Amino acid sequence: MIGIDWVDSGIYIFNYIILAFAVSVMLSYIILAVISATALKSYHKKNRFVNYNALLSLKGAPWISIVAPAYNEGVVIIESINSLLSINYNNFEVIVVNDGSSDNTMELLINAYQLEVTDRPLTSAIPSKKIKAVYKSSNPAFSKLLVIDKENGKKADAINAGINVSNMPYVVCIDVDCIMDKDVLLKLAKPFLEQHSKRIIATGGVVRIANSCVIKAGKLIKVNAPDNLVARAQVLEYLRAFLLGRMAWAKLDGLLLISGAFGMFDREIVVKAGGYDTNTVGEDMELVVRMRRYMIDNKLEYDVKYIPDPLCWTEAPESYEVLRKQRSRWTRGTMETLWIHKKILLNPKYKVIGMVSYPYWLLYEYLAPLLEFAGFLMSVLFVSLGILEWKFFLLLFAMVYAFSVMFSMMAIYTEEATFRRYTTFRDLNKLVAIAFLEPLFFHPFTVYAALKGNWEKMKGQKGWGEMSRKGFKTSS
Repeated sequence: MIGIDWVDSGIYIFNYIILAFAVSVMLSYIILAVISATALKSYHKKNRFVNYNALLSLKGAPWISIVAPAYNEGVVIIESINSLLSINYNNFEVIVVNDGSSDNTMELLINAYQLEVTDRPLTSAIPSKKIKAVYKSSNPAFSKLLVIDKENGKKADAINAGINVSNMPYVVCIDVDCIMDKDVLLKLAKPFLEQHSKRIIATGGVVRIANSCVIKAGKLIKVNAPDNLVARAQVLEYLRAFLLGRMAWAKLDGLLLISGAFGMFDREIVVKAGGYDTNTVGEDMELVVRMRRYMIDNKLEYDVKYIPDPLCWTEAPESYEVLRKQRSRWTRGTMETLWIHKKILLNPKYKVIGMVSYPYWLLYEYLAPLLEFAGFLMSVLFVSLGILEWKFFLLLFAMVYAFSVMFSMMAIYTEEATFRRYTTFRDLNKLVAIAFLEPLFFHPFTVYAALKGNWEKMKGQKGWGEMSRKGFKTSS
């Protein structure tokens, strides 16, 4: 009798632990969404009538190096560089780092931009693999372009090499497959031109999905919702993350991640913090956390800004295999960063990032897929044994599903009420439809990919894995 009571009590506790965790996840999302909505409203009110072109004539506009690592990017390299060179800004250069590509990337670059070897001075501020040569175009039309050809060392090493070659005070690190908004540097530079009592060490921006969008001469001509269901589900995911998540963390001064696809950094602080860590696949998150720790450890006042405008468009995976590699790598990167910087967990010295951001990432970003999978397995087991009632299981599933759809609808509404890049009813219908389907096929797959990432980390896997590109849809 005592044993039966103990089992019943255990099941009762288990039920409510799972329920409490689900409710806490939903509540945290709602809180972040409310903070994001308030911050977005304030941002629009402040910047609605800003004439960004007026910044072009300012002598104090920051000098910026755009560093774009490239490995086997022959499919998209020319469109991407054309996009970078057409940016509406004066004080900038583009540094493309060919990281030992085995395809025709370097050949395409040399032929398209009439590249010649230059004697650009090299520094070793941050360790990196050997640089074979630095190229500059013989065509004055491409005077802002530099190309580094180096031995393969992966993305972080390639960016470090680009930072070494750069002599600008600020660096914008991007994925070379990105298509940039023409005013991207003007909007990123604006916070640095405003009066601040704190030193701005980094600025992030919104990344959007370019699949099925029309690109011409490196410029985004028409925004379309992706035809591919996997890519379309990622549109919702990015809207939720960037508009309803990171905007709130920036407002709370707790932003731990600036997307590796697109971010602007104070070069001096990057160098003093040691540059990108080549021993992790989550180098983007790890650098931001390390820079923040550097400023706090040295008692320096600082700020990390976030621009909610859709400034960068990237190609998302359209196959489950490529998506799995990407998401398992993200999981491994998160694990590595949290472990490297475990000292800040619940450490009052590190303020918001130690007391709020780190615990949130640990529980809701890293551990959530593991807990979700364990809870699902236990629930199915208990239901099959008759220990747990079906109605409780179905009620929990319905609650989570309804919240997921509602939160996606909130993200779509936020996009329409602010930047409104999806302008046709056809595109909106596509996004609404995927909001109902995404919890059923896409989310379970990302949970699987996270589990796979944990398994790969346990086995000691460190590589990125091949990430094939389809290429952008171009218009002649």
